[in-house]
Amino acid sequence: MPYRHFNRRRLVAVATGVVLTAGIGLAVPASAFAQSRAAVPATTTATQTPLVVNARWGGHCTYDRLVIDIKGYIPTTTVKRVSELRYDGSGKLVPLAGRYFLEVKLTPAAAHNDAGQSVYKGPKLQKIYLPKLKGIALTGDYEGVVTFGAAFNTYPNYSTFKLHNPERFVLDVKHWNVC
Repeated sequence: MPYRHFNRRRLVAVATGVVLTAGIGLAVPASAFAQSRAAVPATTTATQTPLVVNARWGGHCTYDRLVIDIKGYIPTTTVKRVSELRYDGSGKLVPLAGRYFLEVKLTPAAAHNDAGQSVYKGPKLQKIYLPKLKGIALTGDYEGVVTFGAAFNTYPNYSTFKLHNPERFVLDVKHWNVC
């Protein structure tokens, strides 16, 4: 008899624990969940793809600058020297004059919204008359990768960095002092 009584107590204790554990999860109001989600900035959520919205450039005394404006967080960005520029997908040659080229890839990123409409307002192919930078092209917006190409007549010595508020990626190409 005492053994049977002990098993019943254990069973009641375990059942109570299960019910309380399940009840705690149900007791959290939906508004608390929404508030906890609202506390996380939308720009830092991993599910929201950053949008590339513009590319612009400017000449300075000792460098030319290319700036890529981004809505959301700055994605991983790589810059590499390539022998020629080609459009992603088609593989067609990009018609930018130059002897040296840099390819800038942002991933994950998109230049279009979820409906497929372009959010990119910058130039798609632009000849530029700066000491080093001679042209830029949007060469791809495909499968979470946005690609740009930059053309130069002489070997580009460059540096990159990120700026915030608003978010932007910067490529500086050094040249002789023109001021």
